[in-house]
Amino acid sequence: MPARPAILDSRLIRVICPLKQRSRCLAAAAHQLPRNQPWSHSPASTSIDNDQVARLASRPLHPLTLADLVRHGRPPLSASTLFTSANFTLSLLPIRLAHRIQALRNLPFIVVSNPHISRIYNNYIHSLSTLLPYQERQITTLEDEIQFTEVMADLVQTHADTIPILARGFLECRKYISPGDVTRFLDEHLRARIGTRLIAEQHIALHLSSQPHCNGNNQYPHDGSSSTSIGVIDTALRPAEIIRQCESFVSEICELKYGVRPTVLINGQPETRLAHVPTHLEYILTELLKNAFRATVESGKEREPIEVTIAAAPEPPSPSPLPEPIPLDPVTASSPRDPVTANTPPGVTIRIRDHGGGISPDNLPNIWAYSFTTFGDDELLDLSNGNGNADALNAISGAGGGDSSSLAGLGYGLPLGRAYAEHFGGSIMVQSLWGWGTDVYLKLRGLGRISVR
Repeated sequence: MPARPAILDSRLIRVICPLKQRSRCLAAAAHQLPRNQPWSHSPASTSIDNDQVARLASRPLHPLTLADLVRHGRPPLSASTLFTSANFTLSLLPIRLAHRIQALRNLPFIVVSNPHISRIYNNYIHSLSTLLPYQERQITTLEDEIQFTEVMADLVQTHADTIPILARGFLECRKYISPGDVTRFLDEHLRARIGTRLIAEQHIALHLSSQPHCNGNNQYPHDGSSSTSIGVIDTALRPAEIIRQCESFVSEICELKYGVRPTVLINGQPETRLAHVPTHLEYILTELLKNAFRATVESGKEREPIEVTIAAAPEPPSPSPLPEPIPLDPVTASSPRDPVTANTPPGVTIRIRDHGGGISPDNLPNIWAYSFTTFGDDELLDLSNGNGNADALNAISGAGGGDSSSLAGLGYGLPLGRAYAEHFGGSIMVQSLWGWGTDVYLKLRGLGRISVR
């Protein structure tokens, strides 16, 4: 059988590897990483018939769920199951890309003419053009599947910086489009992007870790720490571990700026596990902890610990029927004793409590608006030009996936975090006691029971 192309390993380490494994994986693949690749495509590089875009955009979107992502079972997958994953991916992505192209076309012409937003539009056109040749046929051979996975790799990398590029584009166009219209467009666009990226990343992850493509040099981690993973989903994710990892990261930046670092106290049920996307939880928790650290230190309460409480949602009462188990592929699914098939709680709530003085009544109604920030216009222009000198602590708005420090201070942290939380039925709620502190409630939905079909 043909070997898996090595370039996929290096390009997608940041997507596939959990945070705690990322450093050694990147070190192993550093010599293969492409340099100075803009991942942008000019208008002349591709062309798509308008009728094709309109036809695809008229079709309804499939609402993506965590169950969709684990439906093929835990790797390594058989060749036939890998083909099924590829064809499922192919059935979803062209429609999603066409919807985004249509939404960009519906923006005012002067906004779409902005070079940053035009760049995003051209990237979507390019990605759709690479998928259209596969629309007329099924993927039934390993050679086709490998080529299709290369297309997925190009798609993920092409759109890696979509959010910061759009942020700068809309910042430059703020005179020509109302804040409400920007928020409505971005809320829809960024939520759709989360699903599109996950669909592509999931197939890439399953490809990298599946038997038909392994050639003995696979860099995808297969140690015990990844045994509960189904692609990019960790079916036994411990939020407490992610909290500690994000705390360490935020603490270092906080100490760099202020010379002090508040402590984080985790209580409640720290051993709780659930099925979720680790990189999404990393982003959300980094943003929430960043806000708590900054408020705590700037209010002079750095000796007050930031309290994080983890609570698993209770199981439904016995008289209520339990939901049907999520079926996994019988060839590749785990044994009944495997952690992947263990019962997980229906959800988890994480409360982050700080004593940083709360949010002022003037700012509280705006915290979910994209581009709402406490920076001034001069600092925003610096950030828009890539200087990023305004605030070191505000520069930690993400944990991978292209949505990190380049979003510094642009006001996308909280609304984007809420979009990640709500994508699979979760939520973020903020309760501020002005003059005292803030409680943030992050609710995450799990997968529930998983069983072999």
